[in-house]
Amino acid sequence: MKRFGMSKVEQGWALSSVAVAVAVLAGCGGGGGNSTTVDNSAIPLTVPKATCGPGDVPESGLQGQVPASVRAAGFKGFNCNLTLIGQSRGDGASWQHAFFTDGAGHNCNYYDTSSSTVNRTHQGVVAIDNTDPTKPTPTAYLTTIGMNDPWESLKVNNRRQLLGAVNALNGNGGPELDLYDLSGDCRSPQLLSSLAVNAPAPGASAIAVRGHEGSFAPDGLTYYASNLSPGYVYPIDITNTTQPKMLGQFFMPGPVQRTHGMSISDDGMRAYFTIFGGGAASAASAPANAASATNGVVIADVSDFQNRVQNPQMRVISTLIIPDGSASQHTIEIKIQGKKYLVEADEGGSGGNNAAGWARACAAGYPAWNMARLIDISDETKPVVVSRMQLEMNDPAKCDQVIPDLAGLSGFTYGSHYCSVDNKQSATTLACGYFESGIRVFDIRDPQRPKEIAYYNPAAVTTPSPGSQNNRTAATGRPDHCSAQIRLDAATKTLSTTCQDNGFLSLKFRDGVWPFPETTTPPGQQN
Repeated sequence: MKRFGMSKVEQGWALSSVAVAVAVLAGCGGGGGNSTTVDNSAIPLTVPKATCGPGDVPESGLQGQVPASVRAAGFKGFNCNLTLIGQSRGDGASWQHAFFTDGAGHNCNYYDTSSSTVNRTHQGVVAIDNTDPTKPTPTAYLTTIGMNDPWESLKVNNRRQLLGAVNALNGNGGPELDLYDLSGDCRSPQLLSSLAVNAPAPGASAIAVRGHEGSFAPDGLTYYASNLSPGYVYPIDITNTTQPKMLGQFFMPGPVQRTHGMSISDDGMRAYFTIFGGGAASAASAPANAASATNGVVIADVSDFQNRVQNPQMRVISTLIIPDGSASQHTIEIKIQGKKYLVEADEGGSGGNNAAGWARACAAGYPAWNMARLIDISDETKPVVVSRMQLEMNDPAKCDQVIPDLAGLSGFTYGSHYCSVDNKQSATTLACGYFESGIRVFDIRDPQRPKEIAYYNPAAVTTPSPGSQNNRTAATGRPDHCSAQIRLDAATKTLSTTCQDNGFLSLKFRDGVWPFPETTTPPGQQN
């Protein structure tokens, strides 16, 4: 269950570590850091639309929109500069998609499925051999306790050649962490451990361990797991992959406290945490107000955990409040032409994920549906949003054209979820999965002026997908939910990802659209 915080963010940490009871640490370790609120006045409103080519089926309404009339007829799909070349639907898919290339050159992809056991052919995480993107082939099904339903914690670490996930059963599972070895044949991951990760000393764990999301530190020695409700993060020492050990528990600043996702800097010293908070129009009992927003990002010093300091502490460097969205979902630290940026994506609009919230946001001139952003973090004490991946359907001025599409609906409809880049060390391309707006690809070589270059919104399925988290488009004709990370492959001019009802998809770019001349896609550096 995903909840939205409404209180104003304040500085402070609640920390529980191996030898320390829970404590509220106001600005621990030398100050609480700077707190700023995004000012979008100088940011272009809408990303330029992709120019489609012959044979494409372009969107018939606004950019990112599937109009009500198209839904009523049973959505047949849109595509622009991307063509489906391979598919493995299976039982459908869940939230996450990870990938790895082994020493023999096998391109392996991994995606999770729901925990439902009704009418299932296979349970758990699916391993796909996508070496030939026209013939994606399932090669293994991982069904240990964490892999049975890892929700949003399924991740690959390239340096140590690991696949990992926590038990996140229906978004709030138990204390287990599963680790698999990919160093041999990545088509057949080998189990290293599937163990409960509780506090190593009595009383050190303030709250029962529950899984939801997570991320490896790039060196592969720490896995940062998050529990969305009540909201803590619990770093796990995986130096010995057969004996994982929890290092502590901590919360986001202030009453909101919850974080959904995070990324860790290449040296392991910084963490970029989301604040799973409310937007400017989230409060039903008050007028829309940027000052009341709690949604955002925290940049934190996590060097104590990276260096295995006894009684480690988290230190806030800065907090950025993002009022034109809610439920901040995940981050990616990247470089564009040598300069550091953060990709941040929300999973809720400025008023939340229901009709009343959409109406409040629209009335106040805020985006009703979620999007991704690029944040300049070259000065980590003063992060600045430089651009938004706002589509036409996100434009508050066009709400009256979009609201009818969603009559009777709530929860995830339009809007972003997970994004990926071509190369974190030298990013040129951002690809994001959207609920009901499909897969969108952006040129970010000029980070202040991104532009869309391609999209693919798959047709609604006509039969159920029992392993999908969506599994409802067969009856309604609604667009699928494309909610997972995206693998960009410059060598084959393709991308691969999952959409929940359509399963695993391989898509090929039109010649000349992508890759760019300077694009590179090294394994393990995209999400």
